[in-house]
Amino acid sequence: MREKDIIMLSKVLSAVFSPFYLPVVGLLALFTFSYLSLLHWPVKLYIFIVVFLFTVMLPTTLIRLYARYQGWSKQDMAVKDNRMIPYVISILCYFCCYYTLSANHIPYSIKCIVVASLMIQVLCAIINLWWKISTHTAAIGGVMGAVIAFAEVFSFNPVWWICLVLIMGGIVGTSRLILKLHTLSEVLAGFFLGIICSFVSILFF
Repeated sequence: MREKDIIMLSKVLSAVFSPFYLPVVGLLALFTFSYLSLLHWPVKLYIFIVVFLFTVMLPTTLIRLYARYQGWSKQDMAVKDNRMIPYVISILCYFCCYYTLSANHIPYSIKCIVVASLMIQVLCAIINLWWKISTHTAAIGGVMGAVIAFAEVFSFNPVWWICLVLIMGGIVGTSRLILKLHTLSEVLAGFFLGIICSFVSILFF
């Protein structure tokens, strides 16, 4: 495979495994593999729309509008000093998602996914003041932490899911390294931060 093709594939993988998809992936997993699969379809659809709106659509749209207003390219968005406002936009959107779910008395097993994502975003934003930690691998780490925590809650064997997430994490981390957007330490730190935040927020909050 040519270098140009490898770089293009890395860009596609970075886009596909965007950090914003973490709550949606977690929600779909709960709707498929937990007791929440018993919920009626209109309820599932409403929850999905709320989560997708506040954790994917709104933050990505607002961040793109802000970047366009600033005249930033994708390379400019990757600069550490330019990441704070996008972090703030994302955190506010995730907080609105949690508030909306709470106002509608949605079960905490669903809200905890948003809490985990919100905790990851806040800590990444704080760390970003000094160091450009990888939010992509933090999101994958969040999936790993959620798998381990929900295995404890729902008593299932998580080995194959852990293997799958590890493969995904390796792919995403490698793509970020190939694109030279992060160092190995930033990628690994993001992954372990995601695991800890997700595991703690699901089991202890």
